[in-house]
Amino acid sequence: MTPLCITGARVIDPATGHDGIANVLLRDRLIAGVGDAPPPADVEVIDATGLVLAPGLIDTGVFRADAAACHVGGITRVVLMPDQSPPLDDPAVIAFAQAMGKPDVWVHPLVAATRGLAGQELAEIGLGQAAGAVGVATGRSGIASSAVMHRLLAYSRAFDLPVVTHAEDAALTAGAVATEGDYATRLGLAAAPAFAESLAVARDIRLAEATGARLHIRQLTTAEGIDLVRAAQARGVAVTAGVTPAHVLLNETATAGFRSFARLSPPLRNDDDRRAVIAALADGTISVIASGHDPRTQEDKRLPFADAKAGMAGAETLLALALALVRDHAMPLAAVLRALTAAPAAIFGLQAGALRPGAPADLMLFDEAAPWRISGDRFQGAGNTPFDGLPVAGRVKMTIKGGERVWCG
Repeated sequence: MTPLCITGARVIDPATGHDGIANVLLRDRLIAGVGDAPPPADVEVIDATGLVLAPGLIDTGVFRADAAACHVGGITRVVLMPDQSPPLDDPAVIAFAQAMGKPDVWVHPLVAATRGLAGQELAEIGLGQAAGAVGVATGRSGIASSAVMHRLLAYSRAFDLPVVTHAEDAALTAGAVATEGDYATRLGLAAAPAFAESLAVARDIRLAEATGARLHIRQLTTAEGIDLVRAAQARGVAVTAGVTPAHVLLNETATAGFRSFARLSPPLRNDDDRRAVIAALADGTISVIASGHDPRTQEDKRLPFADAKAGMAGAETLLALALALVRDHAMPLAAVLRALTAAPAAIFGLQAGALRPGAPADLMLFDEAAPWRISGDRFQGAGNTPFDGLPVAGRVKMTIKGGERVWCG
């Protein structure tokens, strides 16, 4: 493998706080040095003047590990949800999932919380961890039984594995496709109250507090739910939360015209909730930004709104959409990058998300100001995105995994 030296870039490492022009030396799949030393004679030099160099993105809670889409989006690792076929409730299946993306994209599976994700009998969590799982997840839905959830959290604590939960009360959201309110009423859509999220959040926080387990709410999208998490964090509960760009940038009005590409789970909220999400990202209550990558086929999406499947393709647009927080002065660039790299690495115990010497050489180069227009038709895979046609700024120019260039744009 040819050693590389990337010169002239603005190097931002959220894990160490480094932010400045530097040269980064990559050798033997590791970062060998960060500083102002000139490139050694035996390396290939990449002039990155005018670009930003950061750790490769870690996309948390994806439903499909699309290597090509990840490369375009600067993603070098994904944390894979257990909602696969078959579900990730068997050690052999988990081991296969962990190996399938190497070497270009590393997949870190989450073991299913219950067998078949049915919400009844706990899966073999310890064996799942031994097979490579970095956490436990309830899947696309939460666990209705408080007794099962209590056992899950207590059992997971013994293995020091975070429990990733979908925070919605299933009894309230059954059959619903939108958030209850005037807008859903005008469209005639079956809707559930936004507090369906906070009910689930309150229960799971209380159970996590009782067991001492680590809880990660994959998508926290309502002001009431955010207040609960903020208060729990203040009293020392080990709870973290994430969100997708869709719930940062869009509200329920994106479903106008019954646009099925805006059919998401959880559904889009009102604008007060959206603004609360931005404030929670700014103060750290929500620490992770993830794509929610769950691409659907045209057959799944081009249906009446209520019949379309929830989900969107998000890997290729993750960085550009997250950078909107910087342009809107809601968060500094380093904080946005932390939510995309160092924060998920810390939650799931990954040796990634940093540019210190000895760390894996997983990096991305991007042009923070490069303008482009999102076009689902040009995506590497399924192009169902509620952001189709949106002009954005910020484009990945190179993705490096393990010291090797896997994509150049």
